[in-house]
Amino acid sequence: MTDDTPEIGTASSQALLPAGLRDLLPPDAENEALGIEALMGVFASHGYERVKPPLLEFEDSLLSGSGAAVAEQTFRLMDPDTHRMMGLRPDMTPQVARIAATRLVNAPRPLRLSYAGACVQLHGGSLSSDRQVSQAGIELIGPESPEADAEMVAVGAEALAVLGVPRVSFDLTLPPLAPALIEEAGLPAADRAPLLRALDRKDAAAVTRHGGPLAHVLTDLLLAAGPAARALDVLRRAPLSAAARMLSDRLEATVAAIEARAPGLRLTIDPIEFRGWRYHIGVCVTVYAAGRHEELGRGGRYLSGGNEPACGLTLRTEALLRAAPARAPRPRLLLPPDADAETARRLRAEGYATVLALSPFVDDRVEALRLGCTHILRRGVAEPV
Repeated sequence: MTDDTPEIGTASSQALLPAGLRDLLPPDAENEALGIEALMGVFASHGYERVKPPLLEFEDSLLSGSGAAVAEQTFRLMDPDTHRMMGLRPDMTPQVARIAATRLVNAPRPLRLSYAGACVQLHGGSLSSDRQVSQAGIELIGPESPEADAEMVAVGAEALAVLGVPRVSFDLTLPPLAPALIEEAGLPAADRAPLLRALDRKDAAAVTRHGGPLAHVLTDLLLAAGPAARALDVLRRAPLSAAARMLSDRLEATVAAIEARAPGLRLTIDPIEFRGWRYHIGVCVTVYAAGRHEELGRGGRYLSGGNEPACGLTLRTEALLRAAPARAPRPRLLLPPDADAETARRLRAEGYATVLALSPFVDDRVEALRLGCTHILRRGVAEPV
């Protein structure tokens, strides 16, 4: 029987990383960087200005306001300089909200901000074990209107189109609706937790069992999930309280605003879905691509700085690039050691990555294949290997 555990100091042990963390190798690292810049270009074209919050913040700053909702996913460590506790951001939206409420408090509203960077979470998601994730997103701070919510969806759809992600759908939700209905109905405390679990699992039988007087309406709303038009029709006919009706009407107004700004976009609605970051307080959205189960992004309405209306959309770049068509690799061109510098510059301008041989070689084709080159420079011309 042999022990396959890597020995300390061996190359294999040095390559071992903590669970949920991984190296991104060629060509994936470059593809991710190019994809992020493509997204940021779309955001900038709509007036979103880029900010760059730090990866680490003091715990009392990072987890204040809307940041309190991400405390369960936050890595903590002590600053050896100040001996104060710090946190690694698990999500960038609370940081952007902090910037808007402090550094940019006097900036004109509506305030449009964009961001991109890595986040670290304590636990991976249900469909991915990754604990380090890349985010790129936008936040629209100031307006409280369906048109602002629609801008998040429309700009997000344009960004996904630039990456070539096929058959995108935006699933709209109302996280406050189910808890509001349960609270207003005054259900016994013993039934609330199992009812919420049943709603989360989409278990209609368990909803009927634990829903009491709400069982019928909650089951109808549970089964209404799907195309926006059908779900809105069920919501219109549902016996909702005044507060719940306000939420439903706002969702309907948001759908109308999205359809006016981005006609033809595939919209679905899950009326009683309530998963997501706990700082979301109104209409929310989750982005999917047909045939793929993982989320491409998520966003929604929240309060920036505790009291200022805001909405945003955060895209998961790793998931986006898995859903997008594979990017054609940049052709690699082997240059001999004495290659003309001007010729090399011209070829780089034409899109080649030039790989200069630093010592003479016997067979240019063998050397090109060894270095992963697709082309060879011969007599000033790039020829396929």
